[in-house]
Amino acid sequence: MRTSSTPAVAASGEEVGADGVRQPGGEVHAWLPGQNQTLCGLQLSRTRLRRFPHVPFDYAATDVLTEADPIGWICPRCLAASDGGRKQKQSWVRHSPRP
Repeated sequence: MRTSSTPAVAASGEEVGADGVRQPGGEVHAWLPGQNQTLCGLQLSRTRLRRFPHVPFDYAATDVLTEADPIGWICPRCLAASDGGRKQKQSWVRHSPRP
């Protein structure tokens, strides 16, 4: 299996949706398919995290989790590691650069 540059989800639990597709639940981490560790450094085999290669890790630090969500906790270290790879537009523009 090739290593992907888009992080997917690895979770401690799983929920089966109404359409029959597995969805992550419990503790959620970012994972690069093709590797045996999360972005925060946890080994998938030792922590018994389940892999969800079909679910992209597109969570943000501003996401609010409620009691109705199957996801109980999003790893802050994985959030920081996955945000670093996103290309964001700069908030400032240099109009007259010096030579």
